[in-house]
Amino acid sequence: MNKKGVLIGVIAIAIIAGVVASISATSSETVNLDMGRTHGTISTAMGSPILGDPSAPITIVEFGDYQCHQCYNWFHNTKPAIDREYIETGKANLVFVDLAFLGRDSPKAAQASYCAEDQEMYWDYHDLLYASQESKIDSGWANSERLKAFAFSLGLDMELFESCLDSGKYSKRVEFNIQQAREHGVRGTPGFFIVGPDGQQQLGGAQPFSVFKQILDTMV
Repeated sequence: MNKKGVLIGVIAIAIIAGVVASISATSSETVNLDMGRTHGTISTAMGSPILGDPSAPITIVEFGDYQCHQCYNWFHNTKPAIDREYIETGKANLVFVDLAFLGRDSPKAAQASYCAEDQEMYWDYHDLLYASQESKIDSGWANSERLKAFAFSLGLDMELFESCLDSGKYSKRVEFNIQQAREHGVRGTPGFFIVGPDGQQQLGGAQPFSVFKQILDTMV
């Protein structure tokens, strides 16, 4: 009986270990969510890597869609000055959280950015998407084949990237981010929360640098 009990115990331990290993291997979303990363009232656990110094006193949380034309405008017209004056100087950092809702290709583009993150190229891929955006939503510029072509142009391991994208590995991660936007009243893109030591302030739309500067300077 003792031998039988030991055998049953060994089998049970093996089964549990297998389940844990399976979750760890197939669900990076679960791992990231358990990290519990938050900025203000927003869970950014499923969002982008932090751009800038993680210990910066201010965090800009951007909700965006890669097919959003106003996001494109903000990326090209406002973000460079924020990078230069606040992120590169350690005064603020930035997290991108997906509100991928404008077209059928939007969720896939968001998922692709996290497949690039698997190879430590999230921000390179993110920037390339906004540099490559075309004027018409769902025109094909962000379909699976083009997303793979962008990865190839960055020199990513294509076997790993294609496996990640085709499997929908990060679909639930993107869904979680969309839910965060809804819970915080973000109805359009881009949407922002500027989170400082004493609270957070919401902004909507592709606001110019002067608007961000006015808020950021009061928080530094």
